[in-house]
Amino acid sequence: MAEVLVLVDHTDGEVKKVTLELLTLAARLGEPSAVLVGSGFDRAQPALAEHGAAKVYVAQDAALTEHLVAPSAEVLASVVEQASPAAVLLTSSAEGKEIAGRLAVRTGSGVLTDATDVAAGPTAEQPVFGGATVVRSKVTTGTPIITVRPNSVTPESAPAAAERVDVSVQLSDAATKSRITDRVVEEKGERPDLAEAAIVVSGGRGVGSGENFSVIEGLADALGAAVGASRAVTDAGWYPHQHQVGQTGKTVSPQLYIAAGISGAIQHRAGMQTSKTIVAINKDPEAPIFELVDFGVVGDLHQVVPALTEKVAARKSS
Repeated sequence: MAEVLVLVDHTDGEVKKVTLELLTLAARLGEPSAVLVGSGFDRAQPALAEHGAAKVYVAQDAALTEHLVAPSAEVLASVVEQASPAAVLLTSSAEGKEIAGRLAVRTGSGVLTDATDVAAGPTAEQPVFGGATVVRSKVTTGTPIITVRPNSVTPESAPAAAERVDVSVQLSDAATKSRITDRVVEEKGERPDLAEAAIVVSGGRGVGSGENFSVIEGLADALGAAVGASRAVTDAGWYPHQHQVGQTGKTVSPQLYIAAGISGAIQHRAGMQTSKTIVAINKDPEAPIFELVDFGVVGDLHQVVPALTEKVAARKSS
């Protein structure tokens, strides 16, 4: 059975949930193997082993993490040459897509981005044209390279050895032209990361102001959810841009997406319509968002959302 490589998305060995999802998808295509760039193998190994990684190719030279994405692409290219995998899976983040593009050029391979599912072949299921259509695509040249949106699948336990295989790569001059000069640790609250959250509560123009966004945060905290926002909200300065969901923001695919005061412009829908269950709250019964939802509430979000928050809190305390 051919190997399927998964690039580990991690912070000092703390493996992000999307990597476990990729390992679950990789098992559909062949034998999952992980590629870890940087330090932290001992910390990462248990999670990778639990979710099916037969091998973990480790490139932990400090120089690899002193530069931007190019070193990761060169490590992957080296492992692809060594292992001749059936496919390479990466997370569909800005960094993951850039690595995928660089890897495709280096290996002469085709690349598919923003997949929401993969199947034998391998084929990828992708939403296109702003999410208006879903297509099934297949790479016909080289090693298939596929980036997958977070929360596209539930990680499954499939214990394996996660045997360490050290990889040594001599970086090219091109890969070292840009250097990371400083790192700042972002202060994070108790809310989950937007891209990985199982539940997202988003607010739109209907919230009315930045001060009013506390009603969105209240529901999110009651549900243990991440907070999202429409482009209109972030452009108005009501909420930070890193919380924007949409075609020009982050793409999310949670189990539950609640849109409060969001009209449902195609740009926003492109970033959330693959969510498993969608609930919309809007006082306009003709809002386009209602064409997409599983459950819709026509009403004033400033009345509906606080009432929902109270119900959730009461249910949790009972």
